Amino acid sequence: MATSTDVVFVDGVRTPFGRAGEKGMYWQTRADDLIVKAMIGLLERNPSLPKDRIDDVAVAATTQQGDQGLTLGRTTAILAGLPKTVPGYAIDRMCAGAMTSVTTTASAIGFGAYDVALAGGVEHMGRHPMGFNADPNPRFLSERMVSEDALNMGKTAERIHDRFPHLTKERADRYAMRSQQKVAAAYEAGRIQPDLVPVATRSESGWGLATKDEAPRPETTLEGLAGLKTPFRPHGRVTAGNSSGLNDGATVSLMASADAAKEFDLPVKMRLVTFAFAGVDPEIMGIGPVPSTEKALKKAGLSIEDIGLFELNEAFAVQVLAFLDHFGLDDDDPRVNEYGGAIAFGHPLASSGVRLMIQLARQFEEHPEVRYGLTAMCVGLGQGGTVIWENPHYNGKRRK
Repeated sequence: MATSTDVVFVDGVRTPFGRAGEKGMYWQTRADDLIVKAMIGLLERNPSLPKDRIDDVAVAATTQQGDQGLTLGRTTAILAGLPKTVPGYAIDRMCAGAMTSVTTTASAIGFGAYDVALAGGVEHMGRHPMGFNADPNPRFLSERMVSEDALNMGKTAERIHDRFPHLTKERADRYAMRSQQKVAAAYEAGRIQPDLVPVATRSESGWGLATKDEAPRPETTLEGLAGLKTPFRPHGRVTAGNSSGLNDGATVSLMASADAAKEFDLPVKMRLVTFAFAGVDPEIMGIGPVPSTEKALKKAGLSIEDIGLFELNEAFAVQVLAFLDHFGLDDDDPRVNEYGGAIAFGHPLASSGVRLMIQLARQFEEHPEVRYGLTAMCVGLGQGGTVIWENPHYNGKRRK
């Protein structure tokens, strides 16, 4: 009979994130090859795990067509060399795809049906722009279920600025600049590279090797950000500089029961406490992490003061600022996105949730005084997702 069990995040890796489009480093690389490369890298880092003991493989993509179609979890498992006895499936929750891959497989582990699973996501936005070939039901708009703006993420960010006038463009630009600076510092300190799986690339100039993210702009200044165009609205506040870009990349994690981790001599980087998803008006989808976080905190019996580290996906600077203001956190709170975020790294949609987890896991190692952390993100069409984690390295001392 199945019983509840502790679920742990054993390990996670990702490819470097590339810029989408013909000039990006992955333009001639297949999406499924990106996730396969990440999966192989993760398995090589954990050689004590028997591959035939993996119970399932969940791989997310937002635009499931072409080389992102055909039940990614199954096809990529075979391509990565897993036994054909290992099943797999695909998931779509837009930006929270990889996060949902983790929470879905973790639920099966917690229930006792699985011992070990791989969970991740991939997005090749160069080959598959968000919403490409989608056919939304016309009743969405004709019956005014949602505004036409709800189908354009940049316009939803402008609406958050409208709703909260104190979240000014100047604050968004300053937050974006700090994100770029923090990513540069994290790279300089060697905190990002250990969890990157190098990927062979091909271009007109020949073969290359992707070993770092392509999108960061460490030279970013407030003056430069102030002069950028506002593509979603004349005289608007959302720009390419205070938003995440269009990117290609893949992430994958190894989830297990605490007992399985012990049986296979696997490391434990985080313990899952709880998770929650919530819905909001699609026109202001960026506030989604607020109710999902409130919901998760309530489930865990915790308050925002109990959270010592935050990894928030920076789809747009303004939606992160809305979260911080709601919970009384400062724009420069050192607990938030210590290594920077998606404004610099990039946001290959369905893969980003596991990037947040990879970075939180590494921060847990560096901060044994922190007991709880969370990963959270907004989701297109009006959703938010939050996962709360416990630090296995916690030493009981309070953070100064």
